Amino acid sequence: MGVVSQLENRRLPELPDITIYIEALRNRVVGQPIDEVAVRSPFLVRTYDPPIEEITGRKVLELERMGKRIVFVLEDDHYLVFHLMIAGRFQWREAVKGIPGSRSVLAALTFPTGILVMTEAGTKKRASVHLVVGREALAELAPPGIEIDESTDAELTARLLARNHTLKRALTDPRILSGIGNAYSDEILHRARLSPILWTSRMTPEQQSRLVVAVREVLSEWVERLRAETGTGFPAKVTAFRKEMAVHGRHGEACPDCGTTVQRIRYASNETNYCPRCQTEGKMLRDRALSRLLKEDWPRTVEEWEATRP
Repeated sequence: MGVVSQLENRRLPELPDITIYIEALRNRVVGQPIDEVAVRSPFLVRTYDPPIEEITGRKVLELERMGKRIVFVLEDDHYLVFHLMIAGRFQWREAVKGIPGSRSVLAALTFPTGILVMTEAGTKKRASVHLVVGREALAELAPPGIEIDESTDAELTARLLARNHTLKRALTDPRILSGIGNAYSDEILHRARLSPILWTSRMTPEQQSRLVVAVREVLSEWVERLRAETGTGFPAKVTAFRKEMAVHGRHGEACPDCGTTVQRIRYASNETNYCPRCQTEGKMLRDRALSRLLKEDWPRTVEEWEATRP
């Protein structure tokens, strides 16, 4: 597997991706009974009462998004909750008998209209399924962050300012906002012209307003973009590496707004991409790995960095 493919598999589906999954599934399974459920991974199902086999024969009444989770609303107040985590994905197979034998297949739901297959790349199995009864039990699985499309600008601002974090962390913390991850947080911050390491407590009222506007615009635009891309089909490629993105996944490429080379900050298995001219007033943010290598030679401004290039 190539480097890009590995990175794609480590990318958590976010609000726009989950929204498109739900729309595609809604057109295929709402009103349909679950004819069969097959679970290949013993680590996938995290609840035991009721047993997962109890969904067999029940109709799907609706699909809902709960943060980055997909909820199948079933008959008799049953709720099947999928969390794809980082490497989980859905596939839809029409007119196919039997469940695919790939090692990546975790589970499959068979409907009269086709088979929904859940896969997970890699060896670390983090995706999960919960089956609960009643809205109260469902609410216990909900992330504490507020839903963006159900909140006013004032509510979003208040939640972002409630704790002092860097903007990158504030946007991606599911205890603060629901549905935003690494990819779209980069795009939001670029749209808002804000540094990923700016502390929430240091934002001016004007910056607060720009950030909230960018949150709504970026997520809405990407839902529409993915909706147009998918059409009547089923989402086949959920990835953070899209040429239309301004900065995320584009380290070393030109910022589409000013032409400056997109930079990155790497930490653990994640990285933040940003434009130093558009977002940090020309300052280069220290990348830990390169800082250790370059020490005092680390360029402080984008002009110094560009001067070192051949």
